Amino acid sequence: MAAVLACGAGAVLSHRSAAYLHGILEDSRNRVDVIAPNRRGRSPDGIAAHRDGTLAPADRTVIDGIPCAGLARTLLDIAATESPETLRYAINQAEVERIFDLAEVVELLKRSRGKRGVARLRLAVAHHDPQEQEARLELEKKLLRLFKRGALSRPEVNGHLLVDGISLMPDFLWRDARLIVEADSRRIHGTPTAFEKDRERDQRLAAAGWTVVRVTWRQATQEPERLLQTLRTLLSRPTPR
Repeated sequence: MAAVLACGAGAVLSHRSAAYLHGILEDSRNRVDVIAPNRRGRSPDGIAAHRDGTLAPADRTVIDGIPCAGLARTLLDIAATESPETLRYAINQAEVERIFDLAEVVELLKRSRGKRGVARLRLAVAHHDPQEQEARLELEKKLLRLFKRGALSRPEVNGHLLVDGISLMPDFLWRDARLIVEADSRRIHGTPTAFEKDRERDQRLAAAGWTVVRVTWRQATQEPERLLQTLRTLLSRPTPR
């Protein structure tokens, strides 16, 4: 927030700093990226001020009270300044966190012709499958119905967690039991990048005392009673502080 305020009216957090705030990339650098369309002169120490006058109202959002570039605009800036591998990782993580909106990205690409990063971002999203997002949401709906039918206590849906300094939003969360259930999609969570990220995430949660249960479509549809019994056992066990 201090970096944004230092860059004057109309400034927003951007590039990798915005990606960190969106929860899709790590950022351990000692500088903060800000788009500062109205700023003139030298940037304050520790701030990388990008003087871009093309920032539209649709490219802005607010996260935790901080003016920030929207996700689609952030992905475009990442495409222009980071490696293709980093861009693919950011898109994949946005899908995992369920904040990726293909229509929003397509609209941004249409009005950004000639801008750096457009070709790379267009290529990166070319193989995105919106039907996969629908399938994942359907699995989550099915699991919610199963929890209700099995008389389980109602979980938080996409409840916020801060673990080891990282912001997480698990699919289903029982805080008192320190239990997390994730709807596992083979195509999204089965990519090499997502596979590694999921395991790292599970390890961090385990170290913090959380149990993570990943549930597939087959388990939810063909083994619902076994799954319910597993969850009942986990929810009823004593949980150490």
